[in-house]
Amino acid sequence: MLEVPNLPHPDVPVGPDESANVVVRSVGEPRRLDFPALPHWDLGPQLGIIDFERGVKVSGSRFYVLRGAGARLQRALITWMLDLHTREHGYVEVYPPAMVKRECLVGTGNLPKFGDNLYRDAEEDLWFVPTARGAGHQPLPRRVLEAERLPIRHVAYTPCFRREKMSAGATCAASARAPVRQGRAGEFVRPETSDAELAGLLDDAEDVCRRLGLAYRIVQMCTGDLSFVAAMKYDIEVWAPGSGEWLEVSSCSNFRDFQARRASIRYRPAPGARPELVHTLNGSGLALPRVLIAVLETYQRADGSVSVPEVLRPYVGADVIAAQDPT
Repeated sequence: MLEVPNLPHPDVPVGPDESANVVVRSVGEPRRLDFPALPHWDLGPQLGIIDFERGVKVSGSRFYVLRGAGARLQRALITWMLDLHTREHGYVEVYPPAMVKRECLVGTGNLPKFGDNLYRDAEEDLWFVPTARGAGHQPLPRRVLEAERLPIRHVAYTPCFRREKMSAGATCAASARAPVRQGRAGEFVRPETSDAELAGLLDDAEDVCRRLGLAYRIVQMCTGDLSFVAAMKYDIEVWAPGSGEWLEVSSCSNFRDFQARRASIRYRPAPGARPELVHTLNGSGLALPRVLIAVLETYQRADGSVSVPEVLRPYVGADVIAAQDPT
C-alpha cells in the first residue's frame, strides 16, 4: 500500500502526460536584450564566477564551483528568500538535519517508492534528505495537534541529495549542468482550508519572482503528470533569455491527508473531539541554482557584466557583478 500514489484532487485537469498541463497565467514580459544574450554556461566563466571545469574535476559531470561574486550572489539569494518568508510571509525558519531516519521519508512518500534515487548510510540506516520536506516532518510524527496551533508554516534551506536521472537527450542546460538545491516551505493545515492555503503558498513563491523582476508563468499539472505524493500541483517557471527556455524553479503542492496518514499526524478539531488527519502542503520558495541562472541571464549587460537586482544589493554588497580574477 505504501507504493500506491495519492489520488488527484477533483479540480485537477485530466490528461495522460505533461502535454496536457495547463498554463494558468503568465506574469511579466520576458526581457528582450538589444545585444546577443549569453547563456549562463558562457556568461559565468567569462565573469569568473562559475567554474564548470573545476567542478567536473573534483566531483564529476553536472557539478560546478561558484567563485567570488557568484558564491556571494547565491548566498544572497538564500538569505534574502529566508528573510522574505520569515519576516513578511509568516513562516518559522527551521534548520533541519541533513540525514533522517527511514520513517521520516516513508511519511513524506519518498520511501519505499523512490529508494533507488536516494542516498543512504547503510550502517546507521540514515538517509540524506532529498528535499527540506524530508526533514520537515521530523518534529511531528505520531503527534496530535491542537486546532489553535494550525496552520503551522515552516521554511528551510537544505542541500538536496538525490540522483537526478536524465536521458542523454535532455535539453535543459540548467538541469543538465547543475545539481538542484532548494529552499522549501511546508505547512500543516486544517483540511477545510488546504485549497486556500495552496493558493497562498503559491503566491508566496510568486512573490520571490515578482521582487526579483523575473518573467514567469504558472503551470498546473494534469493527472498524468502529478507527482507520486501530490493531489494538486502547480509549477512556477521563469524565463532565462540566454538559454532561451523556461526553467522550473518551484513546485507547490497540496498533498491533502496523504502524508499525514503515512506519518500519523493528526489534530483535534475541538477540545475532547476525536483526532483527524491534517492536510500538508509543500512548495519551493525558490529552487537554486535555476533562480541564479535566471538572474544572471536576465540582468546581463552589453559589456558582459551583470546588474544585481535591487532587492539583493544589500546582501551582495554591490550593484554590478563584473569580470573577476579567474585564479
